[in-house]
Amino acid sequence: MAFQVSPGVNTSEIDLTTGIPAVSVSTGALAGTFQWGPALKITQVVSEVDLNNKFLDPDNNTASSFFTGANFLAYSNNLQIARAAGTNTKNATANAAGMVINNEDDFFNNAYNFQVAGNPFTARYPGNVGNSLQVIVWANAAVWTANSSNTSDPLYTFASVFDRAPGTSPYVSTVSNGAVTGDEIHVIVVDQDGVFTGQANTILETYQGLSRIRDALTPTGSSNYYHEVLWQQSRYVYNTGVPSANIAGWGATVASLPTFTNDPSPSVSSLGGGNDGIVTDANTETALSLFINTEQVDISLLMTGAADSIIQSYAIGSVAAVRADCVAFCSPPLANAQDVTGQSASIANYVNSGSITRSSYAVFDSGWKYQYDKYNDLYRWIPLNGDIAGLCAQTDNLRDPWWSPAGLQRGVIKNVVKLAFNPGQTDRDTLYKAGVNPVVSFPGEGTLLFGDKTFLNFASAFDRINVRRLFIVLEKAISKAARASLFEFNDTFTRAQFVNLVTPFLRTVQGRRGITDFKVVCDTTNNTGDIIDANQFVGDIYIKPARSINFIQLNFVAVRTSVSFNEIVGQF
Repeated sequence: MAFQVSPGVNTSEIDLTTGIPAVSVSTGALAGTFQWGPALKITQVVSEVDLNNKFLDPDNNTASSFFTGANFLAYSNNLQIARAAGTNTKNATANAAGMVINNEDDFFNNAYNFQVAGNPFTARYPGNVGNSLQVIVWANAAVWTANSSNTSDPLYTFASVFDRAPGTSPYVSTVSNGAVTGDEIHVIVVDQDGVFTGQANTILETYQGLSRIRDALTPTGSSNYYHEVLWQQSRYVYNTGVPSANIAGWGATVASLPTFTNDPSPSVSSLGGGNDGIVTDANTETALSLFINTEQVDISLLMTGAADSIIQSYAIGSVAAVRADCVAFCSPPLANAQDVTGQSASIANYVNSGSITRSSYAVFDSGWKYQYDKYNDLYRWIPLNGDIAGLCAQTDNLRDPWWSPAGLQRGVIKNVVKLAFNPGQTDRDTLYKAGVNPVVSFPGEGTLLFGDKTFLNFASAFDRINVRRLFIVLEKAISKAARASLFEFNDTFTRAQFVNLVTPFLRTVQGRRGITDFKVVCDTTNNTGDIIDANQFVGDIYIKPARSINFIQLNFVAVRTSVSFNEIVGQF
């Protein structure tokens, strides 16, 4: 109890109800190339529709990344994407010079605070597709009226979507007592070339009655300043300069009582200079590095798409193994999976070349699948690692992470027209010895993941996917719970509290068939005086993991009629 100077009653609470928290181990992660969307920033995607909305349709350069993500989302609903920014990648701009704004944070920290002369608008994200955008601004009531009423004017279709001419916003009129007039503008964003919608000159966004006044507000109290509204709401553009030759008053405060000079015509900005650039291995590694920090990013299943050995090694050794709470999923190159001289040997040679990091935090599959691309009405070869990661996420939902994702019950792969390589038994033997999990199509049974090895290069309990993921769950959950012991005393009470915290959790995992036995040791045998004096705390947790069946031996024994079964059982 607290020390008291005079008699009295002091009340305090001691919380002994802490437990093991639930942890997520089904979150997918992918760094890749896309036509559109935030670059060098992690973006959550929950479905293929959401993926398409945020990163646009795939093309020949982005299909592997897009469909790796889409295939994962066929089994789960939580994918974190980091779009790689290529060399010379640029956003389209009104002055067609192009500039680099990778994502919303990049804009806010840099371009938000300055206005570029002659460049009123910039595409929200890098890439060629931004060149399809056009932004039109009406800052003059008379010009808008002429456009909206003149059917021969090509701007009529766009101007007529607004129900009134731009005038004076209610907030500015009220606050300035009528001293400031004509602050409103109308803004429209158009898909000029039809790249976003498939139809040229399709209206993408409309903004009626925005204000040129920096501190103008809407009736609900949010900003009505055109620069801020486009930053907060537009999916396609940023405002990066004054969209008028008459710049006086734009961005002023209402208290400064600005006056505005009417423009003789609408401001029409057709964006250009956008460029996809070339995504190198170094660019992809930069995107992958966004996933390294475990405190900032929670991921579990890291897909590599159509990566080469350099990227695969980086994903395994520099991301998954460093985090130690996720698994990297890899596929061999398509050329190896289609090698007419011998696919299994070619794949085995690839993974055994020494150029790829071996680790229990990685899983290799045997190839690629042929699937339909509905966005371009054609078929494409796509690596299988998105599907294998998806099977793991699906297994979490159906059972638990410590169940194998392979086989007839949980290993059926979706959206397969055919495999680049359908390994037979001899091929599967070659692949399995190399640490590669075969994906096989069986007549009448579908296409299956037919192995559950990790990419470890020696015999261990951790050479199985279910065991590796079991320990990820245990380590992740118990580590979070152990934080409650930080800054407490290393005494009998704290150590007993830790044991009583961990034991029920492990007993639950045992009941759910994840482990066969366990023991938790946290006492003076491992918390010696030296450990205590060093301000350390040790808990030893011994685990006997459950093992998946990989090999089945069936013995059919024919016996004579007169033979008793008791005489021969156990002899074969």
